Amino acid sequence: MKLVLATHNAHKVEELRTILGPSLEGIELIAYDGPEPVEDGETFEANALIKARAAAQHTGLPAIADDSGIAAVALGGEPGIHSARYAGTRVDTDNVALLLANLAGKDDRSAAFVCAAAFVDGEFEHVLRSEWAGTVLEEPAGPNGFGYDPVFKPAGLSVSAAELRPDEKNAVSHRAQAFAALMPVVRGQLL
Repeated sequence: MKLVLATHNAHKVEELRTILGPSLEGIELIAYDGPEPVEDGETFEANALIKARAAAQHTGLPAIADDSGIAAVALGGEPGIHSARYAGTRVDTDNVALLLANLAGKDDRSAAFVCAAAFVDGEFEHVLRSEWAGTVLEEPAGPNGFGYDPVFKPAGLSVSAAELRPDEKNAVSHRAQAFAALMPVVRGQLL
């Protein structure tokens, strides 16, 4: 059974293949090479479904997708669904710099990484959301990860997400939590 992963983000493809590893037994996860849909939903859940629907329609295969980002409390949840394009350049370092600039002088640096994971198989659709609480650091730290990982310090840890080894991050991240919860639904539908 084939399952399309609806993303053009190479980092997400690598991370999700690792995260989903054993739960993919009997399912071949294939990368999506079709057109990117317009993500015009107003929530992470809506955008995840837009991507999964587009991939399923384009390929004729069941598809999974996610929409994720960081939501800073002091900024009213920004950058939120606009995380990947926050600075207008789609460049991680630009997005991080803008987030840090917008949080400069704010006392409340609490934030959460949010991930909505969606599965579409014909008329069947399922989407769920997970959050990874933490705070935004004042400057980047760590060589690993991507996106906002260098400035996100998960609750209960003393290091940034970018200072975690990939296996450590993949065991606890917002994306890992969301897809761990989604995979029993996927397996139940496909196998």
